[in-house]
Amino acid sequence: MNGQEVKALRDDEITIELGRLREKQYRLRTQAITDKIEDNSQFKKLRKDIARLNGEARRRELETQANA
Repeated sequence: MNGQEVKALRDDEITIELGRLREKQYRLRTQAITDKIEDNSQFKKLRKDIARLNGEARRRELETQANA
């Protein structure tokens, strides 16, 4: 997911996507403990996507506060 895709999402879609990615991150961590993970780069990709979504959500929050 890149920055343009994140900016195109609505606020509720960002919240839903964040929940989905956090759930995926949890499952990946538990899988890492119990099984062998072939692609360790998934951790980094998930963290970046979550950070990107959190950043956009915060930007929109600050923007609405500034306009109020």
